[in-house]
Amino acid sequence: MFKVNELKFDKNGVIIAVSQDWLSKEVLIVGVMNEEAVLKTLETGKVHYFSRSRNQLWLKGETSGHFQLLKEMRYDCEMNSVLCLVEQTGVACHTGNMSCFYQTAYKINQDSEETADIGSLLLHEHNIIIDRRDNPVDGSYTNYLLDKGIDKTLKKVGEETSEVIIAAKNNDKIELTYEIADLLYHLNVAMVQCGVNWDGISNEIKKRNNPEKK
Repeated sequence: MFKVNELKFDKNGVIIAVSQDWLSKEVLIVGVMNEEAVLKTLETGKVHYFSRSRNQLWLKGETSGHFQLLKEMRYDCEMNSVLCLVEQTGVACHTGNMSCFYQTAYKINQDSEETADIGSLLLHEHNIIIDRRDNPVDGSYTNYLLDKGIDKTLKKVGEETSEVIIAAKNNDKIELTYEIADLLYHLNVAMVQCGVNWDGISNEIKKRNNPEKK
């Protein structure tokens, strides 16, 4: 059975702590934890780090509201680092980016077209909508929908569904692609308004993908 005091903290009393998005698997933050931070994280279900510059414990999201809700904590083979799988509310980086690792130093085949992970994109969009809800921006279409309420959003969901049907009937792949993206965005807004997240949807899909139920 895991015991916190079995972790191998360095001479300064800390270990490396990596946070990773529970669904998209995107690495969000690399920080450090001392024993108290590990215990607080396990106790509260919200990720705590240790600030070496301020020499104090800090709760991620305490000032921004962008908490990291712990789903699972793992430790490496040498027990000198931990990995936190989290549900990120809002964005993880203080720059406004989802992850602190938003800058690319090197990428193979940089000139080739790359297909983005749809799960990561939908989750990122979901978190942006949450951030707009918590931190409104003048002129934002998302804030317009949020202010108008669920009825307005559902009307748009209906309209976009009709557009998807029409594009599919016309066998217009370009238009169909565009309308599906529109529909997914408005569904994302409706999810935020109704308190539904992609974690719950992912779990439901996993249940349906059980081979015994197919």
